[in-house]
Amino acid sequence: MLLALVLSLAACTARMRNHGYTPSDADLAQIQVGVDTRESVVEVVGSPAGYGVQRESGFYYISARTRTWGPREPEFVDRQLLAISFDPSGRVSNIERFTLRDGNVVALSRRVTDSNIKGVSFLRQLLGNLGRFRAEDFLD
Repeated sequence: MLLALVLSLAACTARMRNHGYTPSDADLAQIQVGVDTRESVVEVVGSPAGYGVQRESGFYYISARTRTWGPREPEFVDRQLLAISFDPSGRVSNIERFTLRDGNVVALSRRVTDSNIKGVSFLRQLLGNLGRFRAEDFLD
């Protein structure tokens, strides 16, 4: 009975999981706006997780930390996005950090495309195609 109690309590401990990478403030202090270039940013803080729509527009570093309690779904404890923007000459123009508090919940709409085969069984669909093939369709 004691073993069952210990195992059940151990199953309820939180598991923390880290994904991605965002540079620390100490690393970012080494980057100077208007001076550093893309190459020097990569040397100081590493390669980005993603780029802007146009590769020259910016670097993005993304990290997330989740906590899972037993069988429950994971919940986000921390999420960060670091955006480093570049001007047209390739120099750093802005550094911004966004956290979980800055995010907005986006309601997703679930749209389903209606099919035109309502009320037709699979067997009827399969047999309905038997007379529709022509020999010319298979010859090149």
